[in-house]
Amino acid sequence: MKDVATRAGVGLKTVSRVVNGEPGVTAETERRVRDAIAALGFRRNDSARVLRKGRTSSIGLVLEDLADPFYAPLNRAVEEVARDHGALLVNGSSAEDPERERELALALCARRVDGLVVIPAGDDHRYLEPEMAAGVATVFVDRPAGLISADTVLSDHAGGAREGVAHLIAHGHRRIGFIGDQPRIHTATERLRGYRAAMDAAALPVHDGWTSLGPTTPDRVRGEVLRMLSGPAPVTALFTGNNRVTATAVRVLSELPGRVARVALVGFDDLELADLLSPAVTVIAQDPARLGRTAAELLFQRLDGYAADARRVELPTRLIARGSGEMPPGGG
Repeated sequence: MKDVATRAGVGLKTVSRVVNGEPGVTAETERRVRDAIAALGFRRNDSARVLRKGRTSSIGLVLEDLADPFYAPLNRAVEEVARDHGALLVNGSSAEDPERERELALALCARRVDGLVVIPAGDDHRYLEPEMAAGVATVFVDRPAGLISADTVLSDHAGGAREGVAHLIAHGHRRIGFIGDQPRIHTATERLRGYRAAMDAAALPVHDGWTSLGPTTPDRVRGEVLRMLSGPAPVTALFTGNNRVTATAVRVLSELPGRVARVALVGFDDLELADLLSPAVTVIAQDPARLGRTAAELLFQRLDGYAADARRVELPTRLIARGSGEMPPGGG
């Protein structure tokens, strides 16, 4: 900064004002300072700035899997809000492992991020209490925090699942199977709750073999789809609990041409090219970009001094009817 000040013929405070975008500098003086910065290759020392101001202008995002198409627009939305606030986003994947989530979140805190947006893999987040008490703003998105109070942004998982199953019922289905994610995951149990609510509202029984929660690995999902479609009274429709389950179910159905025409399908979460399949896949769609944007906005409100009780925001889902969920039992 001294070199810049000498070259521009100004004081250190003037250079500081230009670098930090502060008022009180004439246009001509700012031009000279910026010319000097360009000529000397000056870069602001953010480490020194952190020591002086106590803020890093960076936030962390902990999500399940950066490669999952669902999280790409969520990640981008958080990044855009951070950019609007002059902050850098640092992110990483928990791989649905609670211990890895904990390690990643604490590693970001150790690097002094100002705040965290967390898509939780675990159900106990008391490890973040000291960080939050020290001023690290924290917002949970897609799933609630476990055993602590924090701002949370969710989709209406139960309501969306209920609407999807009711849609199948309205098209004549009475034997509907549900295949979801692992039971320890909040979204999986909420979607199962919505499935059961729709069946109960229609006074339809739910037999033990019609529901299945577990890993979303292709082998397990394939086995469950084939099991539910076999026997003397197979299901006539499937409600799949997330985009990975839906993708595997579509593959299995495509391999069973004699059954494809009579098995209806509604999936939770949209998936790429779902509208180009035959039949196109009916889905309950979330808005991941809105989830990320809302969470990031709550985070920066906290960073700007909002100190009221923890908030819970629940965003609606929407049914997109494309064909697979509108087939009556036996095809049509």
